[in-house]
Amino acid sequence: MTLEPIDPETALELYLDQKETEVSVATLRSHRSRLGHFVRWCDDRELTNLNELTGRKIHEYRLWRRNEGELSKVSLKTQMDTLRVFVRWLGTIDAVDPDLHVKVQSPNLRPGDNVREVMLDSEDAEAALDYLERYEYASLPHVTMALLWHTMMRMGAAHALDIGDYSPEDQCVSVVHRPDEGTPIKNGTRGERLVGLSGELCLLLDDWLRDRRPDVTDDYGREPLLATSQGRASKSAIRTYSYRYTQPCAYGDECPHGREPDDCEATRSDHVSKCPSSISPHAIRRGSITHHLTSDVPETAVSDRANVSTKVIEKHYDQRTKKEKMEQRRQYLKNI
Repeated sequence: MTLEPIDPETALELYLDQKETEVSVATLRSHRSRLGHFVRWCDDRELTNLNELTGRKIHEYRLWRRNEGELSKVSLKTQMDTLRVFVRWLGTIDAVDPDLHVKVQSPNLRPGDNVREVMLDSEDAEAALDYLERYEYASLPHVTMALLWHTMMRMGAAHALDIGDYSPEDQCVSVVHRPDEGTPIKNGTRGERLVGLSGELCLLLDDWLRDRRPDVTDDYGREPLLATSQGRASKSAIRTYSYRYTQPCAYGDECPHGREPDDCEATRSDHVSKCPSSISPHAIRRGSITHHLTSDVPETAVSDRANVSTKVIEKHYDQRTKKEKMEQRRQYLKNI
Protein backbone atom coordinates (compact mmCIF):
# COMPACT_ATOMS: atom_id res chain seq x y z
CA MET A 1 0.00 0.00 0.00
CA THR A 2 1.03 3.62 -0.48
CA LEU A 3 1.33 5.80 2.62
CA GLU A 4 0.44 9.48 2.53
CA PRO A 5 2.90 11.78 4.37
CA ILE A 6 1.57 13.61 7.44
CA ASP A 7 3.31 15.37 10.32
CA PRO A 8 2.49 14.50 13.97
CA GLU A 9 0.85 17.83 14.84
CA THR A 10 -1.53 17.71 11.87
CA ALA A 11 -2.36 14.08 12.54
CA LEU A 12 -3.20 14.80 16.16
CA GLU A 13 -5.51 17.69 15.26
CA LEU A 14 -7.34 15.57 12.67
CA TYR A 15 -7.70 12.77 15.21
CA LEU A 16 -9.10 15.11 17.87
CA ASP A 17 -11.50 16.69 15.35
CA GLN A 18 -12.98 13.26 14.71
CA LYS A 19 -13.07 12.30 18.40
CA GLU A 20 -14.85 15.54 19.30
CA THR A 21 -18.22 14.11 18.25
CA GLU A 22 -17.59 10.72 19.85
CA VAL A 23 -16.32 11.39 23.37
CA SER A 24 -16.84 13.78 26.27
CA VAL A 25 -14.94 17.03 26.64
CA ALA A 26 -12.96 15.56 29.53
CA THR A 27 -11.95 12.51 27.50
CA LEU A 28 -10.96 14.68 24.56
CA ARG A 29 -8.81 16.79 26.85
CA SER A 30 -7.15 13.66 28.25
CA HIS A 31 -6.34 12.36 24.76
CA ARG A 32 -4.85 15.70 23.79
CA SER A 33 -2.69 15.75 26.89
CA ARG A 34 -1.43 12.16 26.59
CA LEU A 35 -0.74 12.32 22.88
CA GLY A 36 0.87 15.71 23.27
CA HIS A 37 3.84 13.93 24.86
CA PHE A 38 4.13 11.73 21.76
CA VAL A 39 4.11 14.76 19.47
CA ARG A 40 6.79 16.38 21.61
CA TRP A 41 8.90 13.23 21.40
CA CYS A 42 8.56 13.20 17.61
CA ASP A 43 9.62 16.83 17.46
CA ASP A 44 12.68 16.19 19.63
CA ARG A 45 13.76 13.40 17.28
CA GLU A 46 12.90 15.36 14.13
CA LEU A 47 10.36 12.73 13.11
CA THR A 48 8.29 14.96 10.86
CA ASN A 49 6.54 12.27 8.81
CA LEU A 50 4.56 9.56 10.61
CA ASN A 51 5.09 7.25 7.62
CA GLU A 52 8.46 6.61 9.27
CA LEU A 53 6.93 5.37 12.52
CA THR A 54 7.92 1.76 13.31
CA GLY A 55 7.50 -0.73 16.12
CA ARG A 56 11.03 -0.03 17.29
CA LYS A 57 10.40 3.72 17.45
CA ILE A 58 7.22 3.12 19.43
CA HIS A 59 9.21 0.98 21.86
CA GLU A 60 11.78 3.78 22.21
CA TYR A 61 8.96 6.22 22.93
CA ARG A 62 7.55 3.92 25.60
CA LEU A 63 10.92 3.76 27.38
CA TRP A 64 11.35 7.53 27.08
CA ARG A 65 7.89 8.24 28.44
CA ARG A 66 8.36 5.87 31.37
CA ASN A 67 11.68 7.39 32.37
CA GLU A 68 11.06 11.02 31.43
CA GLY A 69 7.70 11.16 33.18
CA GLU A 70 8.60 8.87 36.09
CA LEU A 71 5.23 7.24 35.51
CA SER A 72 3.67 4.46 37.51
CA LYS A 73 2.78 1.26 35.72
CA VAL A 74 -0.88 2.25 35.73
CA SER A 75 -0.21 5.71 34.26
CA LEU A 76 2.12 4.31 31.60
CA LYS A 77 -0.49 1.75 30.59
CA THR A 78 -3.11 4.49 30.23
CA GLN A 79 -0.82 6.55 28.01
CA MET A 80 0.22 3.61 25.81
CA ASP A 81 -3.38 2.43 25.47
CA THR A 82 -4.31 5.89 24.18
CA LEU A 83 -1.36 5.82 21.78
CA ARG A 84 -2.53 2.44 20.46
CA VAL A 85 -5.95 3.90 19.67
CA PHE A 86 -4.27 6.81 17.90
CA VAL A 87 -1.94 4.56 15.86
CA ARG A 88 -4.88 2.35 14.87
CA TRP A 89 -6.64 5.47 13.59
CA LEU A 90 -3.49 6.54 11.72
CA GLY A 91 -3.71 3.24 9.85
CA THR A 92 -7.19 4.12 8.62
CA ILE A 93 -5.96 7.32 6.94
CA ASP A 94 -2.93 5.69 5.28
CA ALA A 95 -0.45 7.41 7.59
CA VAL A 96 1.11 4.18 8.92
CA ASP A 97 0.94 0.45 8.27
CA PRO A 98 -2.61 -0.66 9.23
CA ASP A 99 -1.18 -3.37 11.51
CA LEU A 100 1.29 -1.13 13.31
CA HIS A 101 -1.03 -0.62 16.30
CA VAL A 102 -0.51 -4.24 17.41
CA LYS A 103 3.11 -3.32 18.15
CA VAL A 104 2.10 -0.72 20.71
CA GLN A 105 2.70 -2.55 23.97
CA SER A 106 1.34 -1.60 27.39
CA PRO A 107 2.51 -2.83 30.80
CA ASN A 108 0.70 -5.90 32.09
CA LEU A 109 -1.09 -5.15 35.35
CA ARG A 110 -1.36 -7.65 38.15
CA PRO A 111 -4.52 -7.80 40.29
CA GLY A 112 -4.46 -4.77 42.54
CA ASP A 113 -2.09 -2.73 40.34
CA ASN A 114 -4.93 -0.48 39.23
CA VAL A 115 -5.97 0.35 42.77
CA ARG A 116 -4.59 3.67 43.94
CA GLU A 117 -3.54 3.65 47.60
CA VAL A 118 -2.49 7.29 47.98
CA MET A 119 -4.81 9.12 50.34
CA LEU A 120 -4.92 11.94 52.87
CA ASP A 121 -4.59 10.52 56.36
CA SER A 122 -7.17 11.81 58.84
CA GLU A 123 -4.46 13.17 61.17
CA ASP A 124 -2.84 15.09 58.31
CA ALA A 125 -6.26 16.39 57.24
CA GLU A 126 -6.94 17.67 60.74
CA ALA A 127 -3.49 19.28 60.92
CA ALA A 128 -4.00 21.06 57.59
CA LEU A 129 -7.49 22.26 58.50
CA ASP A 130 -6.35 23.38 61.96
CA TYR A 131 -3.62 25.46 60.35
CA LEU A 132 -6.05 27.01 57.87
CA GLU A 133 -8.57 27.77 60.61
CA ARG A 134 -5.93 29.50 62.69
CA TYR A 135 -4.00 31.42 60.04
CA GLU A 136 -6.21 31.61 56.94
CA TYR A 137 -9.71 31.39 58.35
CA ALA A 138 -12.59 31.55 55.84
CA SER A 139 -10.16 31.99 52.96
CA LEU A 140 -10.84 30.28 49.65
CA PRO A 141 -8.22 27.56 50.33
CA HIS A 142 -9.75 26.95 53.78
CA VAL A 143 -13.29 26.65 52.45
CA THR A 144 -12.16 24.45 49.55
CA MET A 145 -10.16 22.02 51.68
CA ALA A 146 -12.91 21.81 54.31
CA LEU A 147 -15.55 21.06 51.66
CA LEU A 148 -13.46 18.37 50.00
CA TRP A 149 -12.60 16.65 53.27
CA HIS A 150 -15.94 16.80 55.08
CA THR A 151 -18.20 15.98 52.12
CA MET A 152 -16.07 13.35 50.27
CA MET A 153 -16.97 15.41 47.21
CA ARG A 154 -15.25 15.10 43.84
CA MET A 155 -13.33 18.15 42.68
CA GLY A 156 -15.79 18.65 39.80
CA ALA A 157 -18.75 18.72 42.17
CA ALA A 158 -17.13 21.32 44.42
CA HIS A 159 -16.23 23.38 41.37
CA ALA A 160 -19.87 23.27 40.21
CA LEU A 161 -21.46 24.62 43.40
CA ASP A 162 -23.26 27.98 43.37
CA ILE A 163 -24.25 30.15 46.33
CA GLY A 164 -27.85 29.19 45.63
CA ASP A 165 -26.97 25.51 46.02
CA TYR A 166 -26.11 26.10 49.67
CA SER A 167 -28.94 26.08 52.20
CA PRO A 168 -27.85 27.31 55.65
CA GLU A 169 -31.34 26.55 57.00
CA ASP A 170 -31.26 22.90 55.97
CA GLN A 171 -27.46 22.69 56.42
CA CYS A 172 -26.79 21.11 53.05
CA VAL A 173 -25.57 21.76 49.53
CA SER A 174 -27.25 20.59 46.35
CA VAL A 175 -24.94 19.06 43.74
CA VAL A 176 -26.43 19.78 40.30
CA HIS A 177 -25.37 18.72 36.79
CA ARG A 178 -25.26 21.82 34.53
CA PRO A 179 -23.32 20.78 31.41
CA ASP A 180 -24.67 23.65 29.29
CA GLU A 181 -23.28 26.18 31.74
CA GLY A 182 -19.76 24.85 32.09
CA THR A 183 -20.18 22.69 35.20
CA PRO A 184 -20.93 19.07 34.36
CA ILE A 185 -20.55 16.57 37.20
CA LYS A 186 -19.48 12.94 37.26
CA ASN A 187 -22.37 10.55 36.45
CA GLY A 188 -24.51 13.37 35.05
CA THR A 189 -27.98 13.69 36.53
CA ARG A 190 -27.41 10.41 38.40
CA GLY A 191 -24.74 12.27 40.35
CA GLU A 192 -27.15 14.97 41.54
CA ARG A 193 -27.79 14.82 45.27
CA LEU A 194 -28.18 16.72 48.53
CA VAL A 195 -25.14 16.59 50.80
CA GLY A 196 -25.64 17.33 54.48
CA LEU A 197 -23.17 19.65 56.22
CA SER A 198 -22.11 19.94 59.84
CA GLY A 199 -22.92 23.07 61.81
CA GLU A 200 -19.20 23.89 61.94
CA LEU A 201 -18.84 23.71 58.16
CA CYS A 202 -21.97 25.84 57.69
CA LEU A 203 -20.51 28.46 60.02
CA LEU A 204 -17.35 28.51 57.90
CA LEU A 205 -19.39 28.91 54.71
CA ASP A 206 -21.47 31.67 56.26
CA ASP A 207 -18.34 33.59 57.26
CA TRP A 208 -16.85 33.09 53.80
CA LEU A 209 -19.97 34.38 52.08
CA ARG A 210 -20.42 37.31 54.44
CA ASP A 211 -16.84 38.54 54.82
CA ARG A 212 -14.44 37.19 52.24
CA ARG A 213 -16.08 35.92 49.06
CA PRO A 214 -15.58 38.33 46.10
CA ASP A 215 -18.84 39.71 44.69
CA VAL A 216 -18.52 38.10 41.27
CA THR A 217 -20.43 35.98 38.79
CA ASP A 218 -19.15 33.45 36.26
CA ASP A 219 -19.45 33.57 32.47
CA TYR A 220 -23.07 32.40 32.70
CA GLY A 221 -24.18 34.98 35.26
CA ARG A 222 -24.15 32.43 38.08
CA GLU A 223 -22.75 33.09 41.54
CA PRO A 224 -20.14 30.39 42.25
CA LEU A 225 -19.70 29.28 45.83
CA LEU A 226 -15.95 28.90 45.35
CA ALA A 227 -14.94 32.18 43.75
CA THR A 228 -11.92 34.33 43.01
CA SER A 229 -11.87 37.95 41.92
CA GLN A 230 -12.02 36.67 38.31
CA GLY A 231 -15.12 34.49 38.82
CA ARG A 232 -15.56 30.77 39.46
CA ALA A 233 -12.47 29.18 40.97
CA SER A 234 -10.90 26.96 38.33
CA LYS A 235 -10.28 23.26 38.81
CA SER A 236 -6.58 23.94 38.52
CA ALA A 237 -6.85 26.35 41.46
CA ILE A 238 -8.66 23.71 43.52
CA ARG A 239 -5.97 21.20 42.59
CA THR A 240 -3.25 23.66 43.59
CA TYR A 241 -4.83 24.20 47.02
CA SER A 242 -4.90 20.44 47.49
CA TYR A 243 -1.24 20.03 46.61
CA ARG A 244 -0.16 23.06 48.63
CA TYR A 245 -1.99 22.39 51.88
CA THR A 246 -1.13 18.69 52.02
CA GLN A 247 2.58 19.53 52.13
CA PRO A 248 3.71 18.93 55.74
CA CYS A 249 5.72 22.17 55.78
CA ALA A 250 2.59 24.12 54.83
CA TYR A 251 0.92 23.34 58.16
CA GLY A 252 4.01 23.52 60.35
CA ASP A 253 5.41 19.98 60.29
CA GLU A 254 9.02 19.24 59.46
CA CYS A 255 9.77 18.11 55.93
CA PRO A 256 9.93 14.28 55.89
CA HIS A 257 12.18 14.45 52.83
CA GLY A 258 15.02 16.44 54.38
CA ARG A 259 14.36 19.57 52.36
CA GLU A 260 14.58 23.18 53.45
CA PRO A 261 11.35 25.04 52.57
CA ASP A 262 13.26 28.17 51.55
CA ASP A 263 15.22 26.20 48.97
CA CYS A 264 12.55 23.70 47.89
CA GLU A 265 11.00 24.27 44.47
CA ALA A 266 7.81 22.54 45.60
CA THR A 267 6.95 25.52 47.78
CA ARG A 268 6.51 27.63 44.64
CA SER A 269 2.89 27.93 43.57
CA ASP A 270 3.59 26.52 40.11
CA HIS A 271 5.50 23.49 41.42
CA VAL A 272 3.48 22.40 44.46
CA SER A 273 2.72 18.99 42.96
CA LYS A 274 6.45 18.17 42.99
CA CYS A 275 6.45 17.64 46.74
CA PRO A 276 6.49 13.86 47.39
CA SER A 277 3.99 14.34 50.21
CA SER A 278 1.46 16.52 48.38
CA ILE A 279 -1.66 14.81 47.07
CA SER A 280 -4.48 15.48 44.63
CA PRO A 281 -8.14 16.26 45.41
CA HIS A 282 -9.01 12.67 44.53
CA ALA A 283 -6.64 11.43 47.22
CA ILE A 284 -8.41 13.74 49.68
CA ARG A 285 -11.68 12.10 48.64
CA ARG A 286 -10.17 8.63 49.11
CA GLY A 287 -8.87 9.56 52.54
CA SER A 288 -12.19 11.05 53.57
CA ILE A 289 -14.12 7.98 52.46
CA THR A 290 -11.73 5.73 54.40
CA HIS A 291 -12.02 8.01 57.45
CA HIS A 292 -15.81 7.81 57.37
CA LEU A 293 -15.72 4.03 57.05
CA THR A 294 -13.23 3.76 59.91
CA SER A 295 -15.57 5.95 61.98
CA ASP A 296 -18.30 3.31 61.54
CA VAL A 297 -20.39 5.25 59.03
CA PRO A 298 -22.30 2.53 57.12
CA GLU A 299 -21.07 1.82 53.59
CA THR A 300 -24.51 2.57 52.16
CA ALA A 301 -24.47 6.04 53.73
CA VAL A 302 -20.95 6.71 52.45
CA SER A 303 -22.00 5.41 49.02
CA ASP A 304 -24.95 7.79 48.76
CA ARG A 305 -23.09 10.78 50.16
CA ALA A 306 -20.02 10.33 47.97
CA ASN A 307 -22.00 9.21 44.89
CA VAL A 308 -20.04 6.00 44.40
CA SER A 309 -21.16 2.36 44.51
CA THR A 310 -20.21 0.13 47.43
CA LYS A 311 -18.39 -2.14 44.97
CA VAL A 312 -16.21 0.74 43.76
CA ILE A 313 -15.67 1.88 47.37
CA GLU A 314 -14.35 -1.56 48.27
CA LYS A 315 -12.03 -1.73 45.25
CA HIS A 316 -10.75 1.82 44.89
CA TYR A 317 -11.38 3.82 48.05
CA ASP A 318 -11.51 1.74 51.22
CA GLN A 319 -7.94 1.63 52.55
CA ARG A 320 -8.73 -0.09 55.84
CA THR A 321 -6.64 -3.19 56.52
CA LYS A 322 -8.27 -6.59 56.99
CA LYS A 323 -7.45 -6.40 60.69
CA GLU A 324 -9.06 -2.97 61.03
CA LYS A 325 -12.21 -4.29 59.39
CA MET A 326 -12.22 -7.33 61.70
CA GLU A 327 -11.89 -5.18 64.82
CA GLN A 328 -14.74 -2.96 63.68
CA ARG A 329 -16.95 -6.00 63.09
CA ARG A 330 -16.02 -7.29 66.55
CA GLN A 331 -17.59 -4.19 68.14
CA TYR A 332 -20.96 -5.17 66.71
CA LEU A 333 -20.70 -8.74 68.01
CA LYS A 334 -19.82 -8.00 71.66
CA ASN A 335 -23.39 -7.97 72.88
CA ILE A 336 -24.64 -10.99 70.93
